[in-house]
This record gives sequence, structure tokens and C-alpha cells, in this order.
Amino acid sequence: MNTYNMTRSEQSISEENARFMSGVYKWMSFGIILTSFISFYVSQSKELVSLIIGNKFIFYGLLIAQLGAVFYLSAKVKTISSMAATIIYLLYAALTGLTLSLIFLIYTSESIQSAFILTAFSFAGLSLFGYVTKRDLGPIGTFCHMALWGMIGFGILTIFFPSLMTSGASKIYGICGVLIFSGLTAYDTQKIKSSNIIGNEGTDEDRKETIYGALTLYLDFINLFLSILRLMGRRK
Repeated sequence: MNTYNMTRSEQSISEENARFMSGVYKWMSFGIILTSFISFYVSQSKELVSLIIGNKFIFYGLLIAQLGAVFYLSAKVKTISSMAATIIYLLYAALTGLTLSLIFLIYTSESIQSAFILTAFSFAGLSLFGYVTKRDLGPIGTFCHMALWGMIGFGILTIFFPSLMTSGASKIYGICGVLIFSGLTAYDTQKIKSSNIIGNEGTDEDRKETIYGALTLYLDFINLFLSILRLMGRRK
């Protein structure tokens, strides 16, 4: 009897985790669809594109607003309501769509589509691995986070010294991005799954956990996509 109850309890936990992760993937996918729609729509309007790239205040304002949304949600996710968390997440996805519209000026539509499809399949496999593996991916996550700060530092340097981003450096930067965000995709999936609080399903806290998990995987997906596009994208 005890063995039966224990097995049933483990099954119940597994099912609740599955429902939780299903919600995470649903919101992550919705954010990516929203970003893709806005990005493509804006790219078809010369006026909107010109407004974004022709006005530094608007361009950098969008970037600052994106960073602000991510940092605010990360810092306040435990204190704000689930509705507020959802709105901030969708706002971030929309703002990202505005800035990502500029990739259509650099790369061909065919290469953007190919990079997106490759990213989707790669992300699915990596996230599935992170979900089912019993191996602790903590060390991989720690290494990838440290390497990510190195990428960020180099990216900031290229803003002031554009000559650093040569063709070769760009390829290496893309390869590093693919490796780092591949590792983070698997690690973050495992971390999100393990952070699910069993028993609070359907509560406001549970919905906030879902949105924050969706944001985390959304960031992994977008950055993996940009890294793949940098490597295989055909420029106009």
C-alpha cells in the first residue's frame, strides 16, 4: 500500500510539473509569435523602419525600455500581480519585435526563415533534454552565464570600437552565442521545472512562475536565433 501511494504521489507530481511546463511553453510561444508578427509587420513599412533607425532617441529608447522591462520583471516578479507580470512580458515581446524588424534590412527573408526553423528544432531538442535528464546541469549553467558576460562585454566594446567586429570576429561571436544559449536552454528548462512549487497550481504565484519561466526561455530562444542568423544568414 505504501509503495502504491508513493508511486501515485510521484505520478501526481510529474503530471503537475508537466502542466506547469506546458503553460511555460505556451506563453513563451505566444511571446515569440507576437514578436515575429510585429517584426515582420514593421519591416514592411519603410516609414516605421526609417523612424526607428533614423531617430537615435527612439532606437535607444526602445533598447532601454526592453532592458527595463526585463530587469523590472526579474526584480518584482514576487511582489507584483500575475496580470502585471503578463502585461510586462507581452510589452517586452512587442518592443523586441520593433527592434528585430531591422534584421530584415540586413538579411534576406529566406535566410531569416531558415534560421528561425533551425532555431525552433534546436530549441525543442535542447529543452527536451533539459526537461528529461537526471543529470545536474548546474555547472553548465554557471559556465554559460560567465561566458555570456564575456559576450556582453565584447558587444559593448564594439559599440565604441566598431572595427573590433571583423568578419572573423562576427563568426566567432555567433559560434559562442550558439554554444552559450544552447547550454542555457537546457539548463534553464531544468531549473524552471525544478523551481515549480508543487501544490500551488492555479494560484497567482503559480501564474507568475509560469510567466517568468516563459520570459527566461523566450530570451534563450531569441538569442539562439540571432546567433544562428549571424552564422548562416545571407546578407542583402
